[in-house]
Amino acid sequence: MLSFDHLAIGAEALEEGVQAVEEALGVPLEPGGRHPTMGTHNRLLSLGPGEYLELIAIDPDAAGPGRPRWFALDEFAGPPRPCAWIARTAALMTALARAPAGAGQPHALTRGDYAWDMAIPDTGLLPFAGLYPALIAWKGPAHPADALPDRGVRLRRLVLGHPEAGALRAALAPLIDEPRLAVTLSAAPHIAAEFDTPRGARVLA
Repeated sequence: MLSFDHLAIGAEALEEGVQAVEEALGVPLEPGGRHPTMGTHNRLLSLGPGEYLELIAIDPDAAGPGRPRWFALDEFAGPPRPCAWIARTAALMTALARAPAGAGQPHALTRGDYAWDMAIPDTGLLPFAGLYPALIAWKGPAHPADALPDRGVRLRRLVLGHPEAGALRAALAPLIDEPRLAVTLSAAPHIAAEFDTPRGARVLA
């Protein structure tokens, strides 16, 4: 079974994303780090125990990874917005066996005190045009959410809009029971995240 772990907000440039997300949610983002394997860097925000928001962008100072970056960031363009969501599991290979084709291959990754295995598609793009979750299995007790100050932001609802909503819903149903997750029919794939914040309800889309 999968559990919601974190939401990835893509940006063409990290500082542009920081400004947009902080203005939208009304709280500051925390320092993150770099992912040399993928050539990306991030900033973070607690969404409560065991959950967080990750603002992520290509690191202009990093060497190219020699492969497509995760979350299809090589093709990301436009304003900062949700580009992927990540679900954790204690049995990555089992979850992958039940996932749609193209969910990725396991990669062992680290950042500072954190270590994890993550399924990354060879193309960089997750199934259902990026709306199927990236699968992650944390190693050891360290988790980014535990080190972040709680700014009072909580994920209220995660809306996945897709032209094949029924197929996406069927792919998710056996693996995750998440009442905040809504799969809706839309002309084009998109992700909208609704939050409760100290300043009231806010949306990133």
